[in-house]
Amino acid sequence: MRTRFAALPGNLRGAILMSLGAMVFAAEALFIRWMSDRGIPTATQVLFRAAGQLVWVTPLIVARGFSLFRTDRPFMHLLRGMSSVLTWGLYFISFTQLSLAAATVLSFTNVMFTTMLARPVLGERVGAARWAGTLLGLLGVAVMLRPGTDLPLGGALVALGAALTWCGITLTSRMLARTEPTGTIVAWVGLVTTAFTLPFAIATWQPIGPADFAILVFFGLFTPGIIWLLTEALRAGEASAVAPFQYLRLVVIAGFGWAVWGEAPDGWTWLGSAVILSGAVVITIAEARRR
Repeated sequence: MRTRFAALPGNLRGAILMSLGAMVFAAEALFIRWMSDRGIPTATQVLFRAAGQLVWVTPLIVARGFSLFRTDRPFMHLLRGMSSVLTWGLYFISFTQLSLAAATVLSFTNVMFTTMLARPVLGERVGAARWAGTLLGLLGVAVMLRPGTDLPLGGALVALGAALTWCGITLTSRMLARTEPTGTIVAWVGLVTTAFTLPFAIATWQPIGPADFAILVFFGLFTPGIIWLLTEALRAGEASAVAPFQYLRLVVIAGFGWAVWGEAPDGWTWLGSAVILSGAVVITIAEARRR
């Protein structure tokens, strides 16, 4: 089976892997809503998500020992980890305050924020296509948050906050990737996120039954697979061809939101979502071609 898959054209393999990554991304959002409905505190969810990241790098730690954490850029790793903690926390909370589709769409604005910061932080040249996608995305946000909207403003700000801190993940990852091995970056992420989430999880801890504990363990172990699938997808095919498939998760999330939770955003919300999604796709393709 693996040989047959490897024989497929690179872009097709990349598209399949990116689509699978989108499905896991969608499953993460559905689990967040499900666990929140079951009364599991957000900090507890984030703790298991962080610990799962650490479990995934355990084989590397066993193989290489603590030399895996050796670095000349500890502050940058700390900033990368803190960005992850803030992003996960706000992202998880957004699914408790907004419809699944709205929270997901607003998370796509992270590529617009990244574009705006790419020049001053990384010194990257930002072309016309990326700026056009950014303006398009901001227009979509304005449509979604128009006066008289049914979209809770507080929830929308939380989702946009998650998108903004998501930029911290993207920008610090790019900076670290210039000098640090991937294993070191991922190991530091697991360590920092677990350490900083633990006090909040203890402060908000509630008794957890066997079923909820099993859900949390499963959640923590499968969610790190998102990064692996997205990375392998970009390794297999051309980024401009496979990257847009990550947005398939919106279709899955919106479908489950309607079928399971009866969520049906109004026409203006869908219009704003379409505009944001269009801007995100434009930026993603332009970014991929630039690289």
